[in-house]
Amino acid sequence: MNRSFWVYGALLVAIQGLGACGNNPVEEPADIAVTAETGASDKLVVAFGDSLYAGYQLAPNEGLAPQLQAALIADGIKARVHNAGASGDTTAAGKNRLAFVLDNLDRKPDLVVLGLGGNDMLRGIKPEQTRANLEAMLAELKRRQIPVVLTGMLSAPNLGADYARAFNPLYPELAARYGAKLYPFFLEGVVMDRSLMLNDNIHPNAKGVTRIVEGLSPLVEGALKEQ
Repeated sequence: MNRSFWVYGALLVAIQGLGACGNNPVEEPADIAVTAETGASDKLVVAFGDSLYAGYQLAPNEGLAPQLQAALIADGIKARVHNAGASGDTTAAGKNRLAFVLDNLDRKPDLVVLGLGGNDMLRGIKPEQTRANLEAMLAELKRRQIPVVLTGMLSAPNLGADYARAFNPLYPELAARYGAKLYPFFLEGVVMDRSLMLNDNIHPNAKGVTRIVEGLSPLVEGALKEQ
């Protein structure tokens, strides 16, 4: 993970001026379900995050939710993955819309895959605020008795050692506190490979999402099988 950390940080330095990860006003609303119909499904998974989840600049079947859904089905798990990714979302924005998304589903989800915090880091939001917002979301999901897979993010080195010491432990510490499964770095194995990234060098392309799903899907499958 160390190599991913430094390459990721170097890329973020170059695009720090963007201000928010993947702000794309033409994308579909965040609470639109995956368009691919799978028929009756035994499991409902909600992918709740920012542009890395939303499928920024990707075709409808290329984003995280549809590719994760396809991987689960290929492994014999009848699942529907609901795309609740919103480009530009900070943890504060995610906290504010979480209950709305959950309350407007057709049923209680079997699992939420939660990934926010990248935009907080890009904007230099204080890690204690990011922690508080993530904790509020995890507490709400625990209150609703919805299991969680938490996908982590890493601080860019240009933000300094103090910021990294406060930001990077958020995900493992909160996962342990709330009993969530942890995928430590969402872009692990992807961000250092330009062939797996879009031209902005921060969002994965379709092949990059496939690589992410290869790493993430076993964790998701394990969480679903525990129920």
